[in-house]
Amino acid sequence: MSRFNLIDEKWIPVRFPDGSRDELGIRDTLLRSREIESIEDQSPLVVAALYRFLLAVLYRALEGPTDIDQAREYFRDGFPENKITNYLDKWRDRFWLFDDKYPFYQVADYEPKQWKSWTKIAAEHNADNAKVLFDHIDIRDPEPISLPRFVCWLLSVHTFDLAVAKSEFLQPLDAPSARPILFIVTGKTLHDTLCLCLRWQAAHILKNDLAQWEKTPETTETMKDRKSKRIITGYADLFSWQSRSLIVRDPGTNFIQHVGFASGLAADQEKTVVDPMICYYKDDESGLIPIKFREDRDFWRDFDSLFLGGSTEPPLVIQNAIDLCRFTAGKWPVGVLICGQKTRSGQAKVDFWRMERFVLPEALATNKFIGEEIRQFLDIAEETQKSLWQACSAFARDILSHGSREPDKKDISKVVKQMTASSLYWSSLESRFHEILRSYVHEDDLDDVRCQWLIYVQEALRNSWNQHCATVASKDAWTLRALTKSEGPVRRKLKELRDEIQNYRLQEVES
Repeated sequence: MSRFNLIDEKWIPVRFPDGSRDELGIRDTLLRSREIESIEDQSPLVVAALYRFLLAVLYRALEGPTDIDQAREYFRDGFPENKITNYLDKWRDRFWLFDDKYPFYQVADYEPKQWKSWTKIAAEHNADNAKVLFDHIDIRDPEPISLPRFVCWLLSVHTFDLAVAKSEFLQPLDAPSARPILFIVTGKTLHDTLCLCLRWQAAHILKNDLAQWEKTPETTETMKDRKSKRIITGYADLFSWQSRSLIVRDPGTNFIQHVGFASGLAADQEKTVVDPMICYYKDDESGLIPIKFREDRDFWRDFDSLFLGGSTEPPLVIQNAIDLCRFTAGKWPVGVLICGQKTRSGQAKVDFWRMERFVLPEALATNKFIGEEIRQFLDIAEETQKSLWQACSAFARDILSHGSREPDKKDISKVVKQMTASSLYWSSLESRFHEILRSYVHEDDLDDVRCQWLIYVQEALRNSWNQHCATVASKDAWTLRALTKSEGPVRRKLKELRDEIQNYRLQEVES
């Protein structure tokens, strides 16, 4: 018996401009996209997975966009409702959560050797690779989860699940987009966000780019067969990739407790498409390497990677958004949503998942050099931090030496890492960086913006060093002497910044 059709049932969490929230089916979410502000969920992974799923549906329903002109038409006039309705009616049988032949995103004939808790598909609750502090869910006997919530996690696990050593089938691989940072350009409405991220593809690619629910359903036998890896054919295929083999039996209620879970489709990474939501480093030997979250460095310090002209290939959705908005007044993106999970290299371990929002400078619409300006600003911040590091290193060396003994460089480095000066410097600059991004509008004087950034950097350096001095200050003569001897790099950098700021101010007076 078929039950819970995702086209009509309420399961997609949305937020409206007045702040109210609701859950909608696929049809209402897409047809009312201009009334909806955004997808909203407490999980960054669910948010990203839902956006990618809706984009996959649109690519197949619209059979486009095939070029930038068609993309602008959707952006200006809205999506053709008849195409969306006809498509969903055609494939209605493939969107039943419970069905004997076509259970959504599942393998119908899969008979698991062992049923597992639903927490297996929820990264925030999966104790196998990411046990969370204060998460009190008992994975051995969890409370059942609602069907709408289960579907959200079902999409998320196909997008973000990591390879583990054990599976009823062969060794699983990471989901194609499991580890990189994903970038989603957001607009004032859900419609605008979907258009900004609906990067056009050539007609011949779109023709063969099938979503998973349009293909011949996978079976246990095909999922176990790894003689050849599957080629990802396009964005719809990528955004709907069936990374895992799952099955859930209809409990006859609106709640689920257990699932069958094993490895899924293996993607041919050598012939895969470039994910339009991912930023890549360009490497001469390895090709394009996706940018990931790092333990020791917040992403804003690499924000310039989103613009052309550097050592990266920016996400295609960024350029798509600029192309759509350049000649459309009042439709500039609200910002860029970055989300994903920080994983350990070569391991199925999650350190954290994250969702951050950044302003996309509006001046990009008319000034293609804004990216280079931002790159220079970040270089200034990095160069300034070096002076702070040098001063802290000199202080640590003098404290450890206590005479003529030359301390080991590793010992010096350990002491410096325990100091709060650098972390205070970067944390204070982060909020200032967001202010700088907001100040980049068409009429702003770029010199004024640069001068203001120099002031922010100067303040961050001065305050972080003063805080360090206050933290270690004592009546001990050796400590006071070490502070006095080590502050030289900071003082020189502060003077350098002060002189540059003064030059900008003099130029402003003269003009």
